[in-house]
Amino acid sequence: MAIIVGIKFKKANKVYYFDPVGINFDVGDGALVETQRGLEYAYVCVANKDVPESEIVQPLKPVVRKATEDDAKRLAKNEEDGAHALEIIREKVKEMGIEMKLVDAEYTFDRSKLIFYFTADGRVDFRELVRVLASIFKIRIELRQIYERDDAKMRGALAPCGRPCCCAVHLPDFTKVSIKMAKVQGLSLNPQKINGVCGRLMCCLNYENAYYSEVYKLMPKVGSKVSTPDGEGTVESNDLIKQTARVKVMLKDGSLDIKTYKLDEMRIGERQSTAEIDALPDSEE
Repeated sequence: MAIIVGIKFKKANKVYYFDPVGINFDVGDGALVETQRGLEYAYVCVANKDVPESEIVQPLKPVVRKATEDDAKRLAKNEEDGAHALEIIREKVKEMGIEMKLVDAEYTFDRSKLIFYFTADGRVDFRELVRVLASIFKIRIELRQIYERDDAKMRGALAPCGRPCCCAVHLPDFTKVSIKMAKVQGLSLNPQKINGVCGRLMCCLNYENAYYSEVYKLMPKVGSKVSTPDGEGTVESNDLIKQTARVKVMLKDGSLDIKTYKLDEMRIGERQSTAEIDALPDSEE
């Protein structure tokens, strides 16, 4: 067992474990930690606790110290100056006619670097822009291209369900989603129905995919013959949530009717196959 403290950074939902080095932290405390970008301000989301060694990615880095009131003021000043810097770069991008969409700007905690985040359809030559910005801010400038999903995660938005986007609220990392998931779940393949505000497939397609994939294999194939309590019939459609099938059956009086049967009420000869779905390109587009 080892004592850890759980840390989150401003724009991330992922929790990182650090060694508290004997300092007692409470949830919500500020902490200064050393990262690849240098000294950064972070927030404690898990107070000091013992965890198994197997849950720790070694080496476990130590917390530098607990954040002070002055550190919090510096962070607020950095955020305020970052918002002002974003307005300036937007003006410069417009003047220079560069095809990019600015998303955010932030100073590192020690103000050794100013980072701008942007999206663009392709590669962008921003060398001249960097020189102009460096002359204005007198600091090291970094322009970092991100993707549409990162944009939604950083800025936040309301998803089609009416709730905040999962990536901006609770997802620690982006999970792989594919058109196969929408196909298995019987969803419309209309991009307006299955794409999120970022224009990519919705992350929530992955949440229940394991259930749908297993039940899909148990259900009768659409168009196949099944035996029901009312006789033999042809499967018209399946409901994977209720595990029922709509079957066209010929009744004893010779008339045709469409009835719904539970999975255990049918004798199935040919079940659904995933071969057709597996043949689809496993794309996130």
